[in-house]
Amino acid sequence: MAQIKLAILSQDLQPGQRLPSTRELARRLKIHSNTVSAAYSELTELGWVEMRAGSGVYVRQFNREVELEAQLDLDNLIVEFLQFARRKGFSLGEIQSRVKHWLRLQPPDHFLVIDPDPEFREILIAEIQAATGFRTLGASIEDCANRSNLIGSVPVALYGQAEIVTAALPPKMACLLIRTRSVTETLKGETAPSIEDLITVASRWPTFLNYGRSMLAAVKVDPDALDFRDARKKGWQKGLRTSSFVITDAATAANIPPGIRTRVFQIISDASLAELRNYVEKFLTGAVVTSGAVAMD
Repeated sequence: MAQIKLAILSQDLQPGQRLPSTRELARRLKIHSNTVSAAYSELTELGWVEMRAGSGVYVRQFNREVELEAQLDLDNLIVEFLQFARRKGFSLGEIQSRVKHWLRLQPPDHFLVIDPDPEFREILIAEIQAATGFRTLGASIEDCANRSNLIGSVPVALYGQAEIVTAALPPKMACLLIRTRSVTETLKGETAPSIEDLITVASRWPTFLNYGRSMLAAVKVDPDALDFRDARKKGWQKGLRTSSFVITDAATAANIPPGIRTRVFQIISDASLAELRNYVEKFLTGAVVTSGAVAMD
């Protein structure tokens, strides 16, 4: 696919030109014909080529007045840059070296939440994204072994995971450490539900359900008035409208049907979220994170 895209952008393949048949290209490249067929199908979906019934696959005739697919635009810019640099006499080695240099100078463009628990990770991502407005992605500890997953990121992890996460990161890469809210902080300003309330606690993260059980016991809620829903199970939303309100996490909240009273309980401490917002304002508008672990409380 990459070779075909590059050939189209460099005009080695002209608009309207017929591509080799699936069998012919598979034989030429010594790969399975299903692989070629899948590549042609994806290139068709992305708008690079078109399939003509009974005729074959052809390079698409682009309408320059219509904005092309975003990836094509970026690839086009890259190809034009490479062609211009080569015409100026620069070698591929020189181009690669300078591109790497300027990429290293670019500020990070997203937070990367690193945690071994995928469900918990999604909650942290949702909270950080909502609190900072900064793009936030997630990764497991194992994902860090692939350094390409870390490009453009500012890693974020809980204090309890600090040792294992920093060990998985490159030596000079920063890791922001955050804390979770205490039960006291969570219950601050909350009033005890009335005796008639039916309360549902919903989450994809099992620990949140246990956390909710302990939290509600602390305010002396009748256990018979509680309903716990594992949002990983099919049909978990059924009957939610009979609840007085639903207690949930930031990630699961997006899947609560509209019109249902919902209370989203925050996992990350207010202080840590404030530090993340401050970090975005101070450092992510042009600075580069270079070294050390930044402790946040």
